[in-house]
Amino acid sequence: MTRWMLAHRLPVVLVWVALALVGGALAGGTIDRLSYETRLPDRPGQQANDAIAQRFDHTGGRNAPLLLVVTVPEGTTVDSLEVRRQWDALVDRVTPPGGRSVSYRGPGSESLVSGDKRTTVALVYPPATASNAPYERWLPGIETAVAQASIAGAPVELTGQPVLSGRNSGAQRSPIYETLIGAMGALCVLILVFGSGLAIVPVLMAAVAIPTTFLLVRGVTELTDVSFIVQFLVTLIGLGVAIDYALLVVTRWREERAKPGTDGPEPQARREAIVRTLASAGRAVALSGATVAISLAALVVLPVPFLRSVGYAGLLIPLVSVAVALTLLPVLLYSLGDKLDRPRRQHRPDSRLWTRIARVTTRRPVLSALVSGVVLLALAAPVLALQLGQPATSTLAQGGQPARTFERLVDAGFGEGIARPVEVLVVADATDAMQDRLRRINGVAGSVAPPGWARDGHQVIDVWTAEDPSSGGGQAAVSDVLDTTRQNPGVLAGGGPATDADFIEAVYGSLGLILLFVALLTFIVLARTLRSVVLPLKALALNALSTCAAYGVVVLVWQQGYGSELLFDTPAVGAVTIWIPMAVFAFLFGLSMDYEVFILHRIRETHLDLIAKGERDTVVPSVVTGLSRTGRLVTSAALILFLAFTALASIPITDVRVFATALAAGIVIDATLVRGILTPALVTLLGRSNWWFPRPLSRLLAVSRQLPGVGAALVTGNGQKSD
Repeated sequence: MTRWMLAHRLPVVLVWVALALVGGALAGGTIDRLSYETRLPDRPGQQANDAIAQRFDHTGGRNAPLLLVVTVPEGTTVDSLEVRRQWDALVDRVTPPGGRSVSYRGPGSESLVSGDKRTTVALVYPPATASNAPYERWLPGIETAVAQASIAGAPVELTGQPVLSGRNSGAQRSPIYETLIGAMGALCVLILVFGSGLAIVPVLMAAVAIPTTFLLVRGVTELTDVSFIVQFLVTLIGLGVAIDYALLVVTRWREERAKPGTDGPEPQARREAIVRTLASAGRAVALSGATVAISLAALVVLPVPFLRSVGYAGLLIPLVSVAVALTLLPVLLYSLGDKLDRPRRQHRPDSRLWTRIARVTTRRPVLSALVSGVVLLALAAPVLALQLGQPATSTLAQGGQPARTFERLVDAGFGEGIARPVEVLVVADATDAMQDRLRRINGVAGSVAPPGWARDGHQVIDVWTAEDPSSGGGQAAVSDVLDTTRQNPGVLAGGGPATDADFIEAVYGSLGLILLFVALLTFIVLARTLRSVVLPLKALALNALSTCAAYGVVVLVWQQGYGSELLFDTPAVGAVTIWIPMAVFAFLFGLSMDYEVFILHRIRETHLDLIAKGERDTVVPSVVTGLSRTGRLVTSAALILFLAFTALASIPITDVRVFATALAAGIVIDATLVRGILTPALVTLLGRSNWWFPRPLSRLLAVSRQLPGVGAALVTGNGQKSD
């Protein structure tokens, strides 16, 4: 394949340039086509939200209400006739046309008044848009009206999740700025690695891969909705992956060109160096891309369109990056590689630092494995306290006026769940009976069902919990509410808490089967390539451990608050958004496996070379050589990905920051502790059993090599067959 690419250099370059230019020109339109919907088809909560939106002009449902709050002076109560008249007039004035609201208007709405009768709250649902800022159209006017209002001489205040989360502060920012920051950081790392003009080559490959991926994403948008989060993944994760793959190929090409007899300008020497590079490093790149794609298939098979779209785009990132690294990059190295490698310096394929680390690790493999294993388990331990759900309302925008208002609301006895009530749609005639049953549920703080929320023979009841719906007690109360409503035919329960419960069931209900599917496919690919059963099993176990360690860091930083304000100037969120752990697994499992593949592929290559030379004890020399020649590469690649994830974490969306934190932590842990110490220690301890491969599997592969088009794909190492 590489020889064909080098023989058709001009068409290869023209095709990639055309794809990049078209993708770049259409990128803005592609971003505009991305969706902010997070629908769960056929789920009870989604059905309830759709029914509410249809009957009540797209108010309520999944979108939380705005909360108007007033505390009148001592000696005055909110149930006085004049206060109620002023309050009702204000609530009606700030409720947009077509909106829905409820305030204290006497019997049936006692849940909206505090025990001392001095504080009252109104729930306002403006008509929402399908965007990341559903109330953006109406919120400025509401804020102005509230700021100018007073009741009985007391100021009126505005709070609620849409205000606290900042999701209605304006249009979504483009990821171009973060991408440029990530690219500049990557270029600095590459300059240190190569010390020559070759540093620009991996960045150029990313500059081709990213717009091309956007072009393919545009095609996906013609078939299904694609989440707005995809734009950040394509630009920043795509940047890191494309550069990493190109870095592996360019590093190996330099090594091949530095061998005696190949450092010449003649076309044949240049061509053969590139062919050998792609036969070794190119195979590792293809295998790495396959493992990333397999792990992202976990998102594609989920019954959640939002995560499926992330999976589709995620699949395109490694596939396009691999295609660029295996086609365009060889052409560029053949044509300009020697010219760009200026000023040329003595190239040492073996890293002195990683050679020393490898020798220490292989000399004390038991101690190295124990120490690194204990550290990993300690990092992973907090995952046992992982709490899934939307960020707790009390953790949002701490210190601001809306946060202080919400704190007073909770202190007045309204319950934290009032910021995210469950919306129950019932037949109007059954409203009183259902509301009575809901109020008796343990953990429910209040409910309202105003006459204005009745249409087409149906009534909406808002019921909320004393504790936040993301907390353990809040989730239990929400579960009881859902059980109560779903025992009655024709009754639907929606709102944010109901959607969260459906989301958890949809994403994690079949988690065991999904993990088994990913593990099995990954094992098959690695076993075929490495000609080993033991090494793939070890790789899967270490990947699972490093992923759990990344989850543990997220729990410490974002759920428990150890560093979230210091690092991100953002308070702890109290719970990890439901989709994040699954998405982190899909991306991190594959990206972490990249480094395992780079190291194990080089260890196996060295093992085969030593076997060919008649060596018998190949384990320690293979590990030392493999790690010394890939350690610097893995460190540089991980640093580039870390910089990309750091840029991703600067996006002003809390969910994206939590996601980026997990990926950054996972990559650092994996590239240092796992691949730098634990992997070589375990390979050393396993000894000759590393290469155990049952004879029936060997025969199966031998037969499959006879099939047309399959043989070339199954040859391992440098084209050598292994016993």
